[in-house]
Amino acid sequence: MREIILGTAGHVDHGKTSLIRALTGIETDRLQEEKKRGITIELGFAYIDLACGHRLGIVDVPGHEKFVRNMVAGAAGMDMVAFIVAADEGIMPQTREHFDICKLLGVKDGLIILTKKDMVEEEWLEMVEEEVREFFTDSFLAEAPILAVSSTTGEGIDAVKEVLDTKVRAIKFQEEFGPFRLAVDRVFSIKGFGTVITGSSLSGRIAVGDELMFYPDAITAKIRGIQVHGKEQDIVEAGHRTAINLQGIEKEQIHRGDLAATPGTMQSSTLLDADFHYLVNNAKKLKNRTQVRLHVGTREILARVVLMEKDTVEPDQDADIQLILQEPVAVWPGDRFVLRSYSPVTTLGGGVILNNAPPKRKRATEQDKQRNQAIFSIYKAENQGESLIAKMLLFLEESGVQGITTEQLATRLGLFGKKLKKQLQRPISAKKVLVVESESQRLVAAEVIERLSQFVLNLLEQYHQDNPLKTGLAREEIRSRLRPPIDQKLFQYLMNSLAKQGAVVQEEAEVRLSSHEVRLQVDEQKMQAEIGKMYKEAGLRPPNLKDVLAQFSEFPEKQIRQVIDLLLQGGILVKINEALFFHAQELQQLAERLQDYLSKHEEIDAPGFKELTGLTRKFSIPLLEYFDKIKLTLRIGDKRILRKKTE
Repeated sequence: MREIILGTAGHVDHGKTSLIRALTGIETDRLQEEKKRGITIELGFAYIDLACGHRLGIVDVPGHEKFVRNMVAGAAGMDMVAFIVAADEGIMPQTREHFDICKLLGVKDGLIILTKKDMVEEEWLEMVEEEVREFFTDSFLAEAPILAVSSTTGEGIDAVKEVLDTKVRAIKFQEEFGPFRLAVDRVFSIKGFGTVITGSSLSGRIAVGDELMFYPDAITAKIRGIQVHGKEQDIVEAGHRTAINLQGIEKEQIHRGDLAATPGTMQSSTLLDADFHYLVNNAKKLKNRTQVRLHVGTREILARVVLMEKDTVEPDQDADIQLILQEPVAVWPGDRFVLRSYSPVTTLGGGVILNNAPPKRKRATEQDKQRNQAIFSIYKAENQGESLIAKMLLFLEESGVQGITTEQLATRLGLFGKKLKKQLQRPISAKKVLVVESESQRLVAAEVIERLSQFVLNLLEQYHQDNPLKTGLAREEIRSRLRPPIDQKLFQYLMNSLAKQGAVVQEEAEVRLSSHEVRLQVDEQKMQAEIGKMYKEAGLRPPNLKDVLAQFSEFPEKQIRQVIDLLLQGGILVKINEALFFHAQELQQLAERLQDYLSKHEEIDAPGFKELTGLTRKFSIPLLEYFDKIKLTLRIGDKRILRKKTE
């Protein structure tokens, strides 16, 4: 069953770790330096079994300002927060920063705990409680219970357990479907076991023996074993605090911040479109292309903020942004992020990933900005069904002739299996989305095919105007002229589609408009008859192509060649090589003579063929090669035999 993750937040030395120890009996500070300095540096983990029967996973985050990056990593997977404020100090700088981070990461529930109750007078405690209540006004913790405790004496600890139990009882637990995801926060190796990763499971489920893929590098490994809160398990589900033992991968190949997921369910990118909120407590405007630190999941990456519509953003304003990352990252749309300044490091704001693999967006002109505004409005449309279809069409339009497979589309939408199939039915039925490859389920926007179709029709129309005696244009010639270039499978789909519509006719290697017919003028008809007669009378000593062109020099060479092509297509002439043509009847008669000869004599060589035909090498050698080509004869050394005798 899905577990709930409770995270702590609050200023350094306000008693987060002590509270967890009092609640669970588990010491979350495991490093020697943490014990020596008395502060949390790395993330710590514990759990508590509640009266309702649920196990609550707990993440202890560091409170010191130097370790806020670790706090963000811990907060990324929490479902609710235990916000800690020391009764003897009240609201402090990291109280404010941690609270901002919780809001930016979309934490929706929690409770407020005033620690060190035993160190203050009742009157002081009431004053701090009033300050805290005011601080959390108009936030997700505005109505949260405030509990005063002493981790030293144990006073108030049972009340905290009761509140946690009540909150967890009220949660409607649902089966988590979809791919498994886990943001890696630790990587280490154990002698005799190999590589181990830990993290909070964000979605889906995974089992021993399954494969995991580590993004952004797309490295795979097999699961050897799973532990949840120190106990062996066969399956891990969303919300579980998990340790996974891997085989087939070295510790050095995985890094903190990597995302472990079901293979093929993530897409790595160095560009992200996002909805961003710039915090009110920032002292100055945020400028376009400011360098920042992006925190997403357990990862920190240097990035630049590109403002889509403005040159600056004022404190407490929202903005449509594109993040240009120094390294690739794998996220889903809907994942939340935090931006911190490059130096000195402070929290600037954060928001939601809208597109996890967008193209690089321009903002130079007013038209660019209007285009960006339209795109971001599609991302943020409230009607979920219509928004999904609009996003599909946008992604397909931006992918152009490459298209997107359904697997790739799933990673772009964060929607998988039957849910994606159901959403695709409408645009496919409406012919807005076309399936151009059934095997890979490759999708292309109908608008893309329409543009390509119109280009082909215009190309053929112009070709027919320029070459009225040509029956059609070579398929590969059409493909070579398409811009941008398209692959063979998409080209085949395009041509078949045009043929089914009745717009074009495909005849072997040529394509023509269905409306196109070759119509010879009177002089062209006369030329066609005369050329045919010339070749018929020449017999096996046909004229050279140059001689034919010279014979009809009053006509343009292009026109003469097109008439000859018609004779070839009509089967009246046969092309032996680029300059040598024979009349088909003469060639057929020779083939019959040769076949009869070989039936009696079994073989013939070049001199024998010359003697049989009375031809010079100029004609005899090309003719012998032609008969080999059409598989009448088979050459063995210097002789030819009938091919049918060898089959």
